[in-house]
Amino acid sequence: MRVLPIVAACLVIAACAGGPVGNDDVPEPAKAVDLQRYKGLWYEYARYENGFEKDCEAVTAEYALRPDGKVGVLNSCRQSSVRGPLKSSNGVAVPAGDRLGAKFKVSFFGPAILTNYWVLDRADDYSWAIVGEGSGRFLWLLTRQPRPPEAERLHILARVEQLGYDTDLLRYTQHPGTGP
Repeated sequence: MRVLPIVAACLVIAACAGGPVGNDDVPEPAKAVDLQRYKGLWYEYARYENGFEKDCEAVTAEYALRPDGKVGVLNSCRQSSVRGPLKSSNGVAVPAGDRLGAKFKVSFFGPAILTNYWVLDRADDYSWAIVGEGSGRFLWLLTRQPRPPEAERLHILARVEQLGYDTDLLRYTQHPGTGP
């Protein structure tokens, strides 16, 4: 499974190159994050398209608390279709020390290469989260269900717009049984 480490390297390079693509005024996280409630399985509802997730469907992220205080990260996707070959990558997230506990540094290659991971906003019940990073180039909408109810989807999209992101740039992720 060498593809995802290469993909993660592309994220690091892309985050360092050029200006923001999706949001010129990157917001700070809005709410504190309780890792006990944030951990577990998340489904990618939508994202800003990026090279390291090219042709990925059925994307999930699973977070697990580790005894050393770090967060284990398992990112998975199916290549080209919801039933395509499984690709996965393991990483580690460490809190970045912000007052809300909503900013992390994530690595899939060891501590020498870290990327930003910011929980920009989330539902009070942790049913959805909007994740970005400092450049404004990357955005992920995560939900606890593969296809959240319509009212929740509309609320998330409205919040994304309030945060200054262009919803026209979103690429919606397919999951088995959910359609496009």
